[in-house]
Amino acid sequence: MPESNVPMRDADDPRPLAVAAEALYLINLMLAPGLAFAVLAWLWWRRRRTAHPVARVHLEQAFRVSLVGGALIFTTLLIGAIGGFRGPGVWVVVILYFTVVHSSLILLGVVGLVKAINREAWRYPLIG
Repeated sequence: MPESNVPMRDADDPRPLAVAAEALYLINLMLAPGLAFAVLAWLWWRRRRTAHPVARVHLEQAFRVSLVGGALIFTTLLIGAIGGFRGPGVWVVVILYFTVVHSSLILLGVVGLVKAINREAWRYPLIG
């Protein structure tokens, strides 16, 4: 039988945990905010000391950047609550947040996911 090009997974393979962390980060940003963060936080709490070094970097980065993203969205909503959602200035802030900050976090999360798939360490720029 011909050999497969797919490498065998071993016990020290950092890929499953690293990919899970980055995928949960992206799911938290786009599909299930809060729920995916809770799973990511549980995974971080459980595996932060025992994970392979590459997986640990991805897990820690995804968790920390999720916290930063949550703080940023909370700040944006706080600005909206203080300024009232009827003022145009508040909507400028909200729209700028989603078009610049949120989409940048998604783009960096995709880069992190690609790095996790390739078993490479990754630090988010500025906030990592």
